[in-house]
Amino acid sequence: MLNVPLVTCNLELVTKPLRIALHTDTPGFAADIADVLRIFWGEVQIVPAGDGADAALIHRHRREGGEWVDICTWERDGEGASHTDRRPAVSGPLVGKRMQKRAVKTCCYALMKRIAGFQPPWGSLTGIRPTRLYYEQLASGATPKQAEAALVSLFDLAPGKAALLGEIAESQRGLLAMEDDVLDVYLGIPFCPTRCDYCSFPSSAIGRGRLVAPYLAALHREIEAMGVLARERGMRVRAMYVGGGTPTALTAAQLSDVLGALGRAFPGAAEWTVEAGRPDSLDAEKLSMLRHHPVTRISINPQSMQDATLARIGRAHTAEQTEQAYAMARSIGFGNINMDLICALPGEEERDFADTLARVKRLDPESFTVHTLAIKRASKLRDIAYQLCDPDAAARMVDMGHAAAGEMGMRAYYLYRQKYMAGNLENVGYAKPGCACRYNIDHMEETTSVLALGAGGISKRVFGNEARIERAPNVSNIDHYIARVQEMIERKRVLWGF
Repeated sequence: MLNVPLVTCNLELVTKPLRIALHTDTPGFAADIADVLRIFWGEVQIVPAGDGADAALIHRHRREGGEWVDICTWERDGEGASHTDRRPAVSGPLVGKRMQKRAVKTCCYALMKRIAGFQPPWGSLTGIRPTRLYYEQLASGATPKQAEAALVSLFDLAPGKAALLGEIAESQRGLLAMEDDVLDVYLGIPFCPTRCDYCSFPSSAIGRGRLVAPYLAALHREIEAMGVLARERGMRVRAMYVGGGTPTALTAAQLSDVLGALGRAFPGAAEWTVEAGRPDSLDAEKLSMLRHHPVTRISINPQSMQDATLARIGRAHTAEQTEQAYAMARSIGFGNINMDLICALPGEEERDFADTLARVKRLDPESFTVHTLAIKRASKLRDIAYQLCDPDAAARMVDMGHAAAGEMGMRAYYLYRQKYMAGNLENVGYAKPGCACRYNIDHMEETTSVLALGAGGISKRVFGNEARIERAPNVSNIDHYIARVQEMIERKRVLWGF
């Protein structure tokens, strides 16, 4: 057992969000300024001046000759501070706007860092895909070490986070697909045995299954129509991903019918992932059925191996059930199993997360993902008065996950970030050599088109030669999806030019 301090992610009353009056003469960047404020103050509320604001941020932007001048002033409790930033002005409709936004955010970030008195791990970055910035540095001719140094300098990243991006880029070498005639297929099953308190996905507890049959009928209709589209376009399928929700919340026969339809509509995929995430949804019949289909990878996701935590967050299974489901999957012949964990869960101490990691190490999966808890607006945790974990404790848990991955012979291979994450941290996927999920890489790096089927799926067409992406979302509401599935089909026909 690792010797770790007893820092708990407590269930306590949440301090009311800081109400900030934001004044800026660049209103087009107001949302970006608000994102910077959230790095330091959490879930702030931007309010009009005089509307009971706790603090005010005044931003002014002007051009003096060939320079942009940004001035940010902070006022709170009768005290104030300001910061001025100057940099060369950049012209051009795209790069000019991008660099102007960076100037605005950097000025605000520098002032907030001085006032708050701490170093955010990802510096001034507020986007969800930091790897994109790393790849841009490589494309400009930088070496990996120069790329890391540039991100530290430009965005104030902690050196360890810049090095993590380098590790991910190295893991992705040779795995990025950029051909225009290649796509991935995602299919969503928006049902779960129960709904977890942290979940914000458009899924629902399966209950008595009233919506299952009509949903599957609509889904089969979309699968067949999109299979025709892919054949007409001459598209090759690289990876299939069946997610949720929990696909294995369906019966074995229902899920087998879906997988069979997918295989007929989109033949030839080298990688098939099925999220069998909830151990309480698995049995020998379902696992044997998955082996019968061309499924190459499954996820069995404990999130935590602490029974008290599992009960607290609404997962109706135990750690022992996770271990039993994992052993059953191995005995049936699955050789590529992923496991997902969440650090900074309510009520957990660092020693709890260390114990979870130790138990996962004994199981020895081929990959695992360490998520940092993010409290989204659509999750039940929003209503439970949960206080985010101490940022330093959350950061230590993330570091513990990285160390455990290394001990299991894994390297980081994809990363993404979300708003409202504990400690402003990240989610990282780790895998042993040859076991990285190509769909995860494609999805995060946005180098491959994705045909998304089912409620809540977002199809993306990547125009590689034009550095452009267009999207066609499916509606998230299950009833609406059932009633409007033909419209979802037509949206994708338009996206692909039919």
